[in-house]
Amino acid sequence: MNKVPEGTERVRAFLPCRDFDLSKRFYEALGFQKVLDSEVAIFNAGSGGFILQRYFQKEWAENTMLQFMVDDLDAWWEHISGLDLPGQFGVQPPKAPAMQPWGLRVAFVFDPSGVLWHVCQRRSGAAQD
Repeated sequence: MNKVPEGTERVRAFLPCRDFDLSKRFYEALGFQKVLDSEVAIFNAGSGGFILQRYFQKEWAENTMLQFMVDDLDAWWEHISGLDLPGQFGVQPPKAPAMQPWGLRVAFVFDPSGVLWHVCQRRSGAAQD
């Protein structure tokens, strides 16, 4: 049996955006690190990341969800709620952290294109978190 190559692999999803410049400012305000700004914008988020592209399809954007696992959801919520995202970026108001039926405590944030982020508290000792 062949061994799967291992190294510094990273998965990055492509995200749609309606307004490229507005979306880049939104993600920078949230605290993601922009590492490339060209025909696409690449952002790092912890050990993962995403690629913001100049393509928008409403149905796709509004059906895209990402999970962002964090060590301290309360600190992230304080940061997020202090940004006035609706006022700055015209997005839906973020939803405060709450325990979800699937067992994670989650805050919800919508980006300017309608992409929904689940900002989740990492659980101690849970291998999948």
